Amino acid sequence: MSIKDLIEKRAKAWEAAKDFTNTHAKDGVLSAEDTATYEKMENEISDLTKAIEREQRAAEVEAMLAKPIDTPAVSKPESGVKDTKAARIVDTEEYKAAMCRALRTNFSNVAIDGMNESTDSEGGYLVPTEYDRRLIDVLNEANVVRSMATVIRTSGERKINIAANKPAAAWLDEGEALTFGEATFSQITLDAFKLAVAIKVTEELLYDSVIDLESFIIKAFGDALANAEEDAFLNGDGSGKPTGIFDTTNGGHYNTAANSIKTDNVIDLVYALKRPYRARAQFLMKDSTVAALRKLKDATGNYLWQPSMVAGEPDRILGYPVKTSAYAPEDKIAFGDFSYYNIGDRGSRSFKPLRELFAGNGMIGYVAKERVDGKVVLAEAIQILPIT
Repeated sequence: MSIKDLIEKRAKAWEAAKDFTNTHAKDGVLSAEDTATYEKMENEISDLTKAIEREQRAAEVEAMLAKPIDTPAVSKPESGVKDTKAARIVDTEEYKAAMCRALRTNFSNVAIDGMNESTDSEGGYLVPTEYDRRLIDVLNEANVVRSMATVIRTSGERKINIAANKPAAAWLDEGEALTFGEATFSQITLDAFKLAVAIKVTEELLYDSVIDLESFIIKAFGDALANAEEDAFLNGDGSGKPTGIFDTTNGGHYNTAANSIKTDNVIDLVYALKRPYRARAQFLMKDSTVAALRKLKDATGNYLWQPSMVAGEPDRILGYPVKTSAYAPEDKIAFGDFSYYNIGDRGSRSFKPLRELFAGNGMIGYVAKERVDGKVVLAEAIQILPIT
């Protein structure tokens, strides 16, 4: 069944569920038997939503894997190229092909045109530009926070200036003296925390030329880094990892006026966010929290949750897109402009083999590392509703 068919089927199921509650509810309450029937209908909608998301992810992965990846390296880089790491990677395709051949031969006695000038002092290999870009592609697909946040490339500690106090205008009588205010500023600093992922691969897998080794390693490393990043971007406390959106001290602004999932509280959460931020605002929460929100209705009896009718479009609550993450806390809902969460990627990701550590087991280890930080730069741009 195609994604379009699944979306249409989900839309029909949702309309049927709404009609069922409208015709069977008495004073807004369903009988025990009707409740069981409605829950079955709701489970069907949830299963269809998961199927749609699964098919969308599969389509994205298939599109990525369909791209051509290999061309043979036939010559050395021309002489006269400036001797810097960036300049040595003269031909990305050549370098990439050399990387794959080196992986399959366990990096032993490698004399490869595209790689013989790119080793570092520890025997590691700088990830070529093509690898680094495509790894970020994987992170963007798997990491919901990266898709909404502002991502910055940093070469050192990055200080972000924020206007703390703004000057105000005042009406003056004729001849009245001016009163001078002060414009003050604060700073948010993006540093860099180290994140690493390691895998072991059998020698047989590496030597099998039929295996799409490049895609396997990029996908495995990309998923692992994305999962660890997303958890930190949401829940990190800034100690050895990024500061998360839901951090109670340096994350978004906690709206403590309400603490339960009710229609009025969700509406209040939306309008607690200043109007300029609402133009790009989105909801962010856990899947189980969406299940509770889907049952809420407004004063006219319409559901707040609006399922998407178009492939690729997100579901909406009160007209605003809804994003979900497995790492979002169950007892909180975030709503705001998440571009005010800044992610700082420090330098390039590194990749190197561990040739001796697992040699006795007939396996080879590979390690990928990155340095990254993330912080909310303007707390008022993200409102958080705690749920008790």
